[in-house]
Amino acid sequence: MKIEVWSDVVCPWCYIGKRRLETALSRFEHREGVEVVWRSFQLDQSAPYSSDESTNEILAKKYGMSLQKAADTTRDMTELAARDGLEYHLDKAQHTNTFRAHQLIHLAAIHGLQDALKERLLKAYFTEGLAVGDIDTLVGLAGEVGLPEAEARAALVNDSYAEAVIADEQRASALGIRGVPFFVFDEKYGVSGAQPAEVLLKVLEKAWAETHPLIMVGADSEQDMNSCSDDSCAV
Repeated sequence: MKIEVWSDVVCPWCYIGKRRLETALSRFEHREGVEVVWRSFQLDQSAPYSSDESTNEILAKKYGMSLQKAADTTRDMTELAARDGLEYHLDKAQHTNTFRAHQLIHLAAIHGLQDALKERLLKAYFTEGLAVGDIDTLVGLAGEVGLPEAEARAALVNDSYAEAVIADEQRASALGIRGVPFFVFDEKYGVSGAQPAEVLLKVLEKAWAETHPLIMVGADSEQDMNSCSDDSCAV
């Protein structure tokens, strides 16, 4: 089974959604048969790679709210994230364009390190306040998870995976995805938002059952005589 997840590395609900998916998978008996693929989705394609504006200032401007209301919003989000074991320091988060980060995630997929890099980027942004749009920072984070730093730098400088990022975003548009996180199970079931782990687990089980139906062996009339059903038995 393949689960594709469209998300952004500066989306607070996406980090929560990742944790909830991991919780669901830890409870799923066929976890080894599931492949998770991270797809690109930029919440703000026009964002600069560096900015002096704080998270609260950006929220206030974007949604037309006061700085106090923005501060209350980030506090509430921090508390929600903590319930899933995540540590947010949104006061330190550096607003940035995530196009480079998404390109690096595509490179990591080739090396089998996509999930590790996705996790590292999310932690870097939400917990550590690192500039995940800066090439030097990205190269360092890539090295931490085992990616060759020279290869990572070359990919970013040359925009080697720009087309892959754009393709993910175009596919998201074709699927009608307008917000993230968005989970697609075997190209059949779509789940929008950071749903509780219990909801994701139910979708996992349903999707798995449909692609791995139970095959009956030795089902005949004699077999039926040697079994019980409902409130009656053949004696």
